[in-house]
Amino acid sequence: MKWNILNSKGKILDILLTNRKIKNKNEFLNPPFPEFKLPLVKAIARIKKAIKNEEKIVVYGDYDADGICATAIMWEALNSLGAKALPFIPQREKEGYGLSIEGIKSLEAKLIIVVDSGIVANAAVDYANKLGIDVIILDHHEKPRKLPKAFAIIHTTELCASGIAYFVARSLVTRTYNLEPFLELATIATITDLMPLTGVNRSIVKYGLEALNKTTRPGLKALFEIAGIEHVGPYEVGYLIGPRLNASGRIESGLSALRLLCTKNADKTRQLATLLNKTNKDRQTMVEEQTQHALQATNYQLKANESLIVISHESYHQGVIGLIAGKLVEKYYRPAIVIAKGETVSKASARSIAGFNIIEAIRAFENLLINAGGHPMAAGFTIETAQIENFKLKIENLARDKISEEMLQKTLRVDCRLDLQAINMNLYDDLARLAPFGIGNPEPVFASQGTIQNLRTVGADGKHLKLAVDGFDAIAFNQGPLAAKLKVGQEISLAYCLALDTFNGNHKLQLKIKDIHYD
Repeated sequence: MKWNILNSKGKILDILLTNRKIKNKNEFLNPPFPEFKLPLVKAIARIKKAIKNEEKIVVYGDYDADGICATAIMWEALNSLGAKALPFIPQREKEGYGLSIEGIKSLEAKLIIVVDSGIVANAAVDYANKLGIDVIILDHHEKPRKLPKAFAIIHTTELCASGIAYFVARSLVTRTYNLEPFLELATIATITDLMPLTGVNRSIVKYGLEALNKTTRPGLKALFEIAGIEHVGPYEVGYLIGPRLNASGRIESGLSALRLLCTKNADKTRQLATLLNKTNKDRQTMVEEQTQHALQATNYQLKANESLIVISHESYHQGVIGLIAGKLVEKYYRPAIVIAKGETVSKASARSIAGFNIIEAIRAFENLLINAGGHPMAAGFTIETAQIENFKLKIENLARDKISEEMLQKTLRVDCRLDLQAINMNLYDDLARLAPFGIGNPEPVFASQGTIQNLRTVGADGKHLKLAVDGFDAIAFNQGPLAAKLKVGQEISLAYCLALDTFNGNHKLQLKIKDIHYD
């Protein structure tokens, strides 16, 4: 893997801030309480009118973690004001993604508040308007050329849907209302939906993580317990909490996750947390099996000059095709589209690489699609099965023109070179001031040279590599096979993050290896 070393001059903290293009150092290191301006006046007035007139309101959500958290925020805010409100999470197989005519048919409402979708739901909004139902849209996906004729649209790509819902809820409830339960959910969604952790999102996550670590929400406490979480940080949210909330919507019903977040009954939350945990394990098995099939099929089909992967099969479950696409990108480092092939209609999910706007590429052929939506790095669409091959040929040709060989070369972003002897607890404490880390504010990566003093493989089947380098313990996850190419006394170059190992109550600095260069 090629290393792109960004900077090596100056004080380390200043280097890191420069690399992240941080201009206001003080605000970044001391984030203010979340504030963000949105055009809320029209929507808030309509919601308050509905509450006053006792109109039936439906919060129409989505089945992923962001959609579920946004639904919970809006429903709890409305409920606190005495509104006649009900939440609705569509079923993937029945109503499909986003606001749909099929979904509206099952509802009884005078006002629908759509969260985490709706920005491309032109036909569904037209249908609601004909029925005399007002629609308010809270969405953060890329806008289409033609917007729906909704009563109000609150849109920004700078926040996730739960972030938008958080600020709407703040404008609805009284100043004395406890906002922390809303902030907790906005934080979960901001991290799981891979929003850049800069600006307002950094503020949401900073204050939201503090709230999560002292939460009184029974459902979250039950989820923490079953996932073995003692302290909540970005890792725990992204890899332990988020997947469990997502799992129910992927292969069953997202309502289970919504109920977990909203119920006050401790016994019920334990049952729901156990259910989500089991569903997540089932989801992991399904992803593993179907990813293996996709990897084998891709390896067989992939041509040397192919810039983009498009793969379809009848066995793929539409709830996990996004995860499969992500695995293909990880393996082959090129954009991937995975299609769950249906008899007449098929569902697709796409993941991309830096520099290639996948939703823009997909929409270039929207005449072949039923619908499409998403972000530059992740998108989804529905297509007639008969059009798959035609679409595949066209988007592969577009990718050949737009994606250069340089874009397909996986590069590791390294902040600066560092002498291993400069590593100490003071440095670790300085780095901690930059947390929370995530998209837009990656964990600092350093490059150093050192000599191997010890090495061995650890984990099942020697999956991981453990090293001692110039007095420091180092761990390289999933790089066990590299042990056969290294030896004690060998000089190597490491790219790594700095971590604190607290195993057995000991506090010791450790290098988390990202890559190793050796002769």
